Amino acid sequence: MRNTVNRSSNVAAPSTAPGIATVQRVADRLSTQQRLGNAWDQIKVNWQLYLLLLPTLIYFLVFRYWPMYGVQIAFKDFSGSLGIWDSPWVGFAHFERFFSSYQFWDLLKNTIGLSLFQLIVGFPLPILVALMLHQLTSVRYKRIIQTVIYAPHFISTVVLVGILYVFLSPNSGIINNLIKLVGGQPIAFLSQPDWFRPLYVFSGAWQETGFAAIVYLAALVGVSADLHEAAMIDGASKLQRILHIDIPSILPTVVVLLVLAVGNVMNVGFEKAFLMQNSLNLGVSEVIQTYVYKIGIQQADYSFAAAVGLFNSIINLILLVLVNRFARRVSGSGLW
Repeated sequence: MRNTVNRSSNVAAPSTAPGIATVQRVADRLSTQQRLGNAWDQIKVNWQLYLLLLPTLIYFLVFRYWPMYGVQIAFKDFSGSLGIWDSPWVGFAHFERFFSSYQFWDLLKNTIGLSLFQLIVGFPLPILVALMLHQLTSVRYKRIIQTVIYAPHFISTVVLVGILYVFLSPNSGIINNLIKLVGGQPIAFLSQPDWFRPLYVFSGAWQETGFAAIVYLAALVGVSADLHEAAMIDGASKLQRILHIDIPSILPTVVVLLVLAVGNVMNVGFEKAFLMQNSLNLGVSEVIQTYVYKIGIQQADYSFAAAVGLFNSIINLILLVLVNRFARRVSGSGLW
């Protein structure tokens, strides 16, 4: 009797498993159809909002996604007469050429070093500025300060570098005149490699800190005033309220912007680096962006330049995904 039961159970088991799998697939399909139906219903109800979104979608499709068709020249020996599609395929030859070149490690070191320095200095400053501005009680004084610190953002990069050349000139610059006034020797700031990174980073912090603080100020405005009132009743100081109310409230915003900043760590501003670059500081100022410009535009080696640029973009994508995953695990906030 026991053997009969065992044989019947062994026979019934294989026929049950496919049935369960089939039911699960049908349930998943129905769930997907239901989600699509709900999404389509939302689009029909809010069609005006999606219509406003349409120009942005068209812009990204035309100017961001369609040009990706040309990325294939990184794997080809591009010839203008043959076109992108008919140019001969060379595979990873351009990538191997870049990785084996004597400039590879110098470019990587310069790009990462300058980006990390800029991230360490430039990322916390807008947070500190926003927290300090949020504590000001005088509206008029607050507006004056905001106007002063926002204004540099609207100065073009060319003008900013021109200001640096004028202020730091060894002969007529105001900084060197002050140095000579106290008995020192004039310094050729823009010609010395050791000064390139500090000048690049701190001039960028002066230009962008005020404008970048707007995001954090907007997040601080959303903090409930009841929390501060309750903290003041309990005897909390301003510093304690900043540490235990303001900072935790803007932490999701900080995490998202940090993920974006780290994901963009390989993209050093081309214009500023190129304009501040000269033959004397080339050892530290030559980054991947300026190298791609010189190889691709000045030397017309389009395939090799595309391969270098694609390598740079892939590194950024990998960093973005990894940092976002780490941020999600640590803080629960991220881009997705």
